Amino acid sequence: MINDMIADSITRIRNAGMRKQEVTKLLYSKIVESIVKILQDKGYIESYKVVEEGNKKFINVVLKYEENGKVKKHVINEIKRISKPGRRIYKGKDEIKRFKNGYGTIIVSTSKGVLPNDEAYRLGVGGEVLLSVW
Repeated sequence: MINDMIADSITRIRNAGMRKQEVTKLLYSKIVESIVKILQDKGYIESYKVVEEGNKKFINVVLKYEENGKVKKHVINEIKRISKPGRRIYKGKDEIKRFKNGYGTIIVSTSKGVLPNDEAYRLGVGGEVLLSVW
């Protein structure tokens, strides 16, 4: 049994990126799906699709790479879990406005749903800081 679905999902994405795999499979949950949707909207992954195998659901994530000559480099430089089950981290709307001078994204669980930091700041809501990616 997995206690932290979000940490498991970002670890699978990170490991697949280091191994230069095209697709990785994540366990399904609503919060993981909303995080993956934000990653797609921000351009960190190519696409995703929810599939059912028997009575279980999975999310197939197509990873994104940039090519410099013959070298494939993963678009995600770092993806890191901030708030953990043992230590929750909460930030107000003013504390989450920018990350890495606008090059990175913080994903926040708010009362309006799971949002990227720029949208949470625009809506004027804070919440639990789930992860950071750049």
